[in-house]
Amino acid sequence: YGTDRANAIFRVFNDVIKKRQISAHTICSLLRSRTRYESRLQILHFLFSIANADGHVSDREVQEIHRISGFLGVQFRDFESIKAMFFKNPDRAYKILEIDPSASINEIKAAYRTMAKKYHPDKLQHMDEAYQQGAEEKFRKVQEAYEQLQKERGF
Repeated sequence: YGTDRANAIFRVFNDVIKKRQISAHTICSLLRSRTRYESRLQILHFLFSIANADGHVSDREVQEIHRISGFLGVQFRDFESIKAMFFKNPDRAYKILEIDPSASINEIKAAYRTMAKKYHPDKLQHMDEAYQQGAEEKFRKVQEAYEQLQKERGF
């Protein structure tokens, strides 16, 4: 998305909130009632991308995005999955696929199929190119997580 574009989007968002004194809750309620769940997941992905524009997502930014995800009606597991795409940790692949590290190979395969359906770029064909690119990035992260687990677990 690029630092300049992310900063421009963030400035516009801040200007709208300041000038009209609209709360994040109000904006999110409107989005929740007028967008599909997949689109709201993409909004969260954008927010993490914007927060990561400087190469780091702070704890404060994570807290704010988590708060917004609640307003958008995004399930906690989906929030954690998207968050894991922006952090490196040992359980990252499991979090992206929304499973526990103790999951069986069959559970990993089933989780991959579920996540591939959820994040497939075709689900956002009706959206503009930026949304589609974000969906492709998320889909790629799901594929990478699955491939990592295939290598680690040897299947």
